[in-house]
Formats: sequence, structure tokens, C-alpha cells
Amino acid sequence: MKPGTLSPEACSCSSPFHDLVLAHDLPSASSVPSKDAPTEASQRPFIQELTRLELRLWMESQGFPAYRADQVFGWVYQKRVSGFGEMGNLGKKVQQALEQNFRMGALETGEEHRSEDGSIKYRFVLEDGRSIESVLMPHTDHFTVCISSQVGCAMGCDFCMTGTMGLIRHLSVAEIVMQVLAAGQGLPEGETIRNIVFMGMGEPFHNYENVMRALEVFTDEHGLNLSQRRITVSTSGLLPAIRRFGRERVKANLAVSLNGVTDAVRSQLMPVNRAYNLEKLVQACKEYPLESRKRITFEYILMKGVTDSLEDAKALIKLLHGLKFKVNLIPFNESPKSKYRKPEWEQVRAFQQYLLDRGVVATVRISKGQDIQGACGQLVARKPQPEALPA
Repeated sequence: MKPGTLSPEACSCSSPFHDLVLAHDLPSASSVPSKDAPTEASQRPFIQELTRLELRLWMESQGFPAYRADQVFGWVYQKRVSGFGEMGNLGKKVQQALEQNFRMGALETGEEHRSEDGSIKYRFVLEDGRSIESVLMPHTDHFTVCISSQVGCAMGCDFCMTGTMGLIRHLSVAEIVMQVLAAGQGLPEGETIRNIVFMGMGEPFHNYENVMRALEVFTDEHGLNLSQRRITVSTSGLLPAIRRFGRERVKANLAVSLNGVTDAVRSQLMPVNRAYNLEKLVQACKEYPLESRKRITFEYILMKGVTDSLEDAKALIKLLHGLKFKVNLIPFNESPKSKYRKPEWEQVRAFQQYLLDRGVVATVRISKGQDIQGACGQLVARKPQPEALPA
């Protein structure tokens, strides 16, 4: 590992950019066992840690046909079995080999909070005792799950409760994927999750490799088989990762958390702006390859007296001129210790109307789960949470 980088297994940050790892510095978390892999159950990797290609390669290394991996994926992600013995069309030898080398993973639910709007916030307890939060959100004709990519976050955004935790560690591929599987158990019979948003705890591009491998599982035809346009990855603005993401085969939607139209304001709210200012961020977005019908979403939190004036709206249009974009306006979601406040509803509407009148596609996100502290910027898993491991 390069000097000054964070371990994907355990890392702690007291300041926003202490030993910050960018996308191209992250080591791969892939751990496909060999024939000599340990057989102790607690040491076996979760089967959900592997992409289908990795599992196909493993099957061949064991002397089995590669297509057996396709069958395993179908059992895990489409039929949602709980054990290898339930995979009836594999044969005993394949089942035994899987049992000897892998585990079937499932997240433990520590707490479950239900909102008046139908949303469910889950606190999931990980094997090391740490906790993460995910939110299942109902819509008129579908369900969306908001998932986390890290325990805590290193970005230190001034308005976000997750940032108060610091970064404790990255989530593994399995821990990312299993959030969707666990949330799916809370759905009414016959319903499925249609949308996934990486807008929970953590900066997805700080855990780039694991997030990309999870996207492979989500979009795999034998996995969850979700459309790429139904998945959104939100970033605070890590430019090297944005550029890299634009070259990926899996073309999930890109959302950029903007939240300020001047470097002074954005740096106050989002320390990442000190490394990648607005000029650099906008230039990277101009260079980002987009399919003909796609736009970059800029998320803009409206905070009373800070980011909600019509002068801010005017500056926002000027800043993003020349881009294919849409704006998602988010009235600030207050938490008990928030120092920022939500604008009056009239001001939110006036801000949106200013953009609409000038041809900007602008929506207002009425965040779900506000009454259970499950809305944007409110996720913070405090209990239980062991002391952060040394960096």
C-alpha cells in the first residue's frame, strides 16, 4: 500500500482530509479464495463479495463449468436463497466446494424506524460491531433504496451529520450489496426495488473500487438485473474519480453535490472545494462523457441565508452555463444539532421558479424520512459504534 493511504479494512479520520485516498490510490478488495483457502467459517469471504466474472474464474479453477457461477448468482440475487444447499441445480460437489470456500452473507438489523411517509430507516450492524444506515423509500409506482458506501465519511461537509463521525472504514462489496438485499425484505409482497442511490453514509468515490464492483452485481443480468439508468452515484466532487467514472463500462447516473456558487461559500460548507474548486469541478463536468439523453444532476441544498437567495440562483445558472445538466434543489433537512436552517417554503419556490423561467430543469426534492432522521444529510450511526481503529 502506498504511504499515507487508508486501509480499506480500517481507517479513522479526525480531520476531513487526513490521509485522504483518491480513487486511483485505492487497493482492490477482491478476495477470491484459492484451493488452499482456509476453511474456518469466519475466515471465508461472503459469496456477495464476488462479481460474476470473478466467480466464473473461480469455478473454472475448481474444475467446474463457468456457467455454474451464473446459476449461483441467480440463486443469490433473484431467488434470494439463504444457503448453498438450497441451490438445487448445482449438484453436491459444487455445493460442497462453495460451502468450503464461501459464506452466504446477510446483514443484522440493529434498529428499524418507520416514517409517516412510509420510508423505513435501517441501522445495520456489521460483523466488527460497527453500524451503517440505509433508507427504503416508497414512491407512487416503485421503491428506491438509499445505501451507504462507508462507515462515517472523510469529507467533513459542515451541514452533514454523517461527517461528524469522521471516516471509520470503507464498506466491502458484500456490505454494500447486502444493504439492498436486506432492504428488499421490507417490501410488500410482489414489489421490488427499482432504484438505488448512493446517497447514504460516506463518499462513494472515496471507496471507488468496491462501489464499482457492487455496481457490476446490481446491473448483472444474473444478479439484481437493474437498469444502469436506475442507479445514481452521488459525489462531493472528487475530480480524479469523476474522470475515471466517465470511462467505466457501467454507466450509472452521476450526481454532483454542489451546494454553493462561490468558492468562499462552498469551501465553508464542503472542504473538498479547497482541493477541487468550482472552476476545476465545472471543467471536469464539461469533459464528462454523456449519452445523448443523459444529464449530470447537480444537487443543491437550500440553506436559509446561506445558499437560497435569488442572487445565488442567478450565479448558479452562470456557473453551469454550457453543461448538460439538471438541478435537484434540496431544502435543508435540520437535525437536532444543526447550525443551518431550512428556508421558508415561499423562498424555495421562488428559487426554483427563477431557474425554470430561464430554461433550467429544476426539481425540488422533498426528502423522505425526515421525521425519523432518515433524510439527506441526517444519517449518523452512533449506537453502538466501537472506537475507531488506528489509522
